[in-house]
Amino acid sequence: MATVVLVHGLWLTPLSWEHWKARFEAAGHVVHAPAWPGMEGPIEQVRADAAPYARLGVTEVADHYDAFVRGLDAPPIVIGHSFGGLIAQILLDRGLGAAGVAIHPAPPRGVLSLPPSALRVASVALRNPANLRRAVPLTAKQFHYGFGNTLSVEDSERAWQRYAVPGPGRPLFQAATANLNPRAATRVDYRNGGRAPLLLIAGGADHTVPAAMTRENFRRQRRSGAVTELEEHPERSHFTCGEPGWETVADHALAWAVAHAR
Repeated sequence: MATVVLVHGLWLTPLSWEHWKARFEAAGHVVHAPAWPGMEGPIEQVRADAAPYARLGVTEVADHYDAFVRGLDAPPIVIGHSFGGLIAQILLDRGLGAAGVAIHPAPPRGVLSLPPSALRVASVALRNPANLRRAVPLTAKQFHYGFGNTLSVEDSERAWQRYAVPGPGRPLFQAATANLNPRAATRVDYRNGGRAPLLLIAGGADHTVPAAMTRENFRRQRRSGAVTELEEHPERSHFTCGEPGWETVADHALAWAVAHAR
């Protein structure tokens, strides 16, 4: 039996993990899916009032999960998606976790690849400097491009209605300017040989975090000498944790982490 902490990404809440959490618990594991600070409560409440989390940045989110993980009885497996995948890498760099899985992760400082599709998605927030201090929603059309591009328009809209919430713009600004800032909130030590094993998962159809970004992330992370592996699913979008076939991704991610947990 493993203890698992699931870290959701930008524009989502812990509800996005509902299938993974139920599947892992049914297999006998202890699973936690905490919300980003200020995003606790029913999704309708999170949508209706973004003020409690509108100014969140990467450090505040990472510190929130840091405190949660340190409060557990034993080091957990940390699995994160998108910006949650970046948070998972930051936690491992801090010496936390028994193993980590970063699924289509937002890039740490040092990843230079920026495909046009990723810039298009990030521009939802970046095109207006005022979004640095407020939460920005995705329209159904923007969600279809950024998350559900392998789904029909109808299925993507159903996913948008169930899972999407406004996302704080600050993490996107922090990621976009990270390579100009030696003390960026998104930095990790790529030569940290003491961190826990890490699996990075890329999606070949992902518009938000294209596979090229995750491949470069992997090349940098493996400099540490710690166990670091990459898996790529050519047909999967950024909504890989919820689109059809999510079971295969979930089962492999957990099996890898359990096998490599220290």
